[in-house]
Amino acid sequence: MPDRITKDTRLCLSLSGRPSNLGTRFHNFLYAELGLDFVYKAFTTDDLPAAVAGIRALGIRGAGVSMPFKEAVIPLVDELEASAAAIDSVNTIVNTPREGRPHLVAYNTDYLAVAGLLAQHGITPAGTPGAAAVLGSGGMAKASLAALRDAGFSDLLVVARTEATGAPLAAQYGARWLPALGDVRPDLLLNATPVGMAGGPAAEDLPVARAAVEAAGAVVEVVAVPEDTPLVRLARELGTPLVTGTEVAAWQAAEQFALYTGVRPSADQVRRAGEFSRRAV
Repeated sequence: MPDRITKDTRLCLSLSGRPSNLGTRFHNFLYAELGLDFVYKAFTTDDLPAAVAGIRALGIRGAGVSMPFKEAVIPLVDELEASAAAIDSVNTIVNTPREGRPHLVAYNTDYLAVAGLLAQHGITPAGTPGAAAVLGSGGMAKASLAALRDAGFSDLLVVARTEATGAPLAAQYGARWLPALGDVRPDLLLNATPVGMAGGPAAEDLPVARAAVEAAGAVVEVVAVPEDTPLVRLARELGTPLVTGTEVAAWQAAEQFALYTGVRPSADQVRRAGEFSRRAV
C-alpha cells in the first residue's frame, strides 16, 4: 500500500460475486514492493452496468472480473482483445483512454494461467491419455477448455447440469456434453464450478464423486478460496498430480498486474505475493 493515497493514486479493483482478500493482498503487496502509486480494492455488485459505468466515469485503471460476471460484462466494454474475443469470456478490464475519453479493453488472463500451469506441471495428453473433463459451463470453463484444446487434449468432456449452456459450449470446442459425470472416469478432472468455494452452499463438497477423483491421473482446481478445497485435499491425499486454484489465481493476477501497471513482476515477486495473499483471504 502507498505511504499516502493522493489524488494521483491509481485505483484498480475486482468485481466478484464472492469477493475475497486474495487479489487485494496480491496486488497491493506488489505495488508496495515495486514502489508503484496504485491501490487495489475488491467489490461485489448487484448492478453490473452501473459498476462498469463507474470504472469509465471515475477513470479507474483496471478491474478483475470473476464469477458470475465474466460473460455478462462483454456488452459493457468497448473492445475485446483477442484472448477474450476467442472465448467470449472476460476476466480483466483495462481503461486505456483514447483521444481523452475512457476506453475499456477486455482481456482473459485465465486462459494464460491454465495453459501455463498445465505446461509447468507437465500435464499433457501423453501423460493423461484418457478424456479430460471440465466441470462447469461459465467463463472459467471456457478459458480452461481453450487451454486444454490448445495443449493438445482432443477427448474433451463438458460436465454441466444445464443443457442450454453446457451443450453449446461442448459443441464450440468439439467436446462431448454430459449433464453429470455418472460412471465416466476421465483421466483429467478440471473443476470450474463454485463447488468447494468458501462461503458458498457447497463449501465442503467435492464437485464429483470421490471415486472419480481416485481414478483421475491429474486434477486442476480453479477455486482459489480456500487454498485447500475438498478437491485439493483429496488429490493431495491420493498423491495425484495437481494444479491448485491458488496457483491459477496467482498466475492470472500477475498477468493482470502487468496489464494495469506496464510492469512485469519477477517470478520470485509473484511467488512471495501469492504467499502473502493466502495468509488472510
